[in-house]
Amino acid sequence: MCGIVSYKGKMNAREVIIDGLEKLEYRGYDSAGIAVANEGEISFEKRAGKLSNLEKALEENPIAGHVGIGHIRWATHGAATDINSHPHLSNNGRLAVVHNGIIENYRDLKNELEEEGYTFKSSTDTEVIAVLLEKYYENDLLEAVRKTRERLVGSFACGIISADEPDRLIGMRVESPLVFGLMEDGFIMASDIPSLLKYTRDVIYLENGDLVDIKGSSFTIYDKDDKKVSREVKKIEWSVDAASKDGYDHFMIKEINEQGPAIDELLRVNVKNGRVDFEEGSFSRQELSSIDRIYIVACGTAYHAGLVGKYAIERIAKIPVTCDLASEFRYNNPFIDEKTLVIFISQSGETADSLKALRLAEEKKAKTLLITNTLASSMDREADKSIYCYAGPEIAVASTKAYTTQLVNLYLLALDFSIKLSRIDEKAYEGILEELKKLPKKVDTLVKDDEAIKKFAKEIADKASLFYIGRGLDYATSIEAALKLKEVSYIHTEAFAAGELKHGTISLIEEGTPVIAIMTQDDLVDKTLSNVEEVVSRGARVFAITSKDDERIEKISDAWIRLPQTLDILYPILSVIPAQLMAYYTSTAKGIDVDKPRNLAKSVTVE
Repeated sequence: MCGIVSYKGKMNAREVIIDGLEKLEYRGYDSAGIAVANEGEISFEKRAGKLSNLEKALEENPIAGHVGIGHIRWATHGAATDINSHPHLSNNGRLAVVHNGIIENYRDLKNELEEEGYTFKSSTDTEVIAVLLEKYYENDLLEAVRKTRERLVGSFACGIISADEPDRLIGMRVESPLVFGLMEDGFIMASDIPSLLKYTRDVIYLENGDLVDIKGSSFTIYDKDDKKVSREVKKIEWSVDAASKDGYDHFMIKEINEQGPAIDELLRVNVKNGRVDFEEGSFSRQELSSIDRIYIVACGTAYHAGLVGKYAIERIAKIPVTCDLASEFRYNNPFIDEKTLVIFISQSGETADSLKALRLAEEKKAKTLLITNTLASSMDREADKSIYCYAGPEIAVASTKAYTTQLVNLYLLALDFSIKLSRIDEKAYEGILEELKKLPKKVDTLVKDDEAIKKFAKEIADKASLFYIGRGLDYATSIEAALKLKEVSYIHTEAFAAGELKHGTISLIEEGTPVIAIMTQDDLVDKTLSNVEEVVSRGARVFAITSKDDERIEKISDAWIRLPQTLDILYPILSVIPAQLMAYYTSTAKGIDVDKPRNLAKSVTVE
């Protein structure tokens, strides 16, 4: 949530920063601002609302310079207003800061500073950073930043400039992500890679506690102990086109269509010579033999992938698994010790709740493994092992290809564990791998089979509520399907375990209520079909997502889509595709900005 872009170089800072902020809009925001140090003063503009509001203000006041900081804000402290927007300036107007994250002790700091005579214009936690910088500033911006950092508690990635040192830019990273890019004629810092791609592919992933001090044409990085350090420069392999819409109307539909190739690439990397091979990313037979329980910990869509992963690991590798929400994990007194493996799933590798849970697991001496789409993220650096999704940049807030590649990695992990522990025979192992390899083409076929989905999406666009139902693995998919629809269409959508309808929730079904039933599991289709008959008898309109060529399903459903054939255990990878399309087409039918749904952010870097 929120996003920072800071620049120092020979180009117009305003143009670079605004361009970079546009690349971060997917993260979710409600205001934007920019500040530039030039000719002994700081010029700034900030506006509530979309970035276009800021751009219009800059047309009237075209501030210019070669050193600047920019920000898009998602309100956490104070309403989305011009005053609360970043950047925030010191009382004397000589220092400016943009900040991603939360300052947990800002109230105490604010009270202290007010008693000393400083004043505050905004309701934000961030303004205390600017005021502290003024308090500690004695003609050395770096020293002021160091002293300020010592006083702050929370998560903060910052860009900082001073009117008295107009040839200097400082970046500060504690908990919140910040990437430092090296350009031919300057430097750029941002919250995420897409802001940098136009200008450079040479980046340094700043580590927790790092300060980067840019003066003139050089820079110095200091670690959390204020020691000078060298950080590895990494080459970004994404193309600029990979982070653009490439002819699609929205990023979400582009990323839905990219799932087949993404799965194919993932399998190519992680399956070699007929064996799952994560190289350094998994555990040895000896290490696995000492594990007596597994936790899967994640948030949102990643947690839903974990629900499927629990089923796969228990069914294939015969290891008991508990799936828990990262935001609840630390408060549930989990039974973890050195014989526990905790698997974390995070698309960004920066999810605040998951990062805190990871640190708890480490304190308890558990083994930790991360499934992520982001190399060199905070969680990637801290986990014992990491497995990557190789899905490329996912820009739409609603996750699609990150989810399906997480699923594939969980299946591969289950196979890897099972073969190392001798809990699967060779034929079954090879059979699942072969079916996984066939999935990319089946996904490609499914994303094109969307006419029935488009039609039903138009029907439900004006509905107040909708329900998904399923049993077993289909219920796990239903939970993710319901989240996808509600987050981009704003329709109240719930997932019900189909067998639980008669225990209370069927009271919500009335004439015309839309129900989407997922039916893929051989041993559960008849029972789910009986549940569908229950809702139909009460007036529901049913859309069926099924793997079965069964005239009973066609007879009782108002519309349906039939999935390509695969193993029952693998159907969550296919059955979620129509649900993603349903969410997308319902959102577009309602005229919603599907890539940037209200109140949501792509990377949730605060608790």
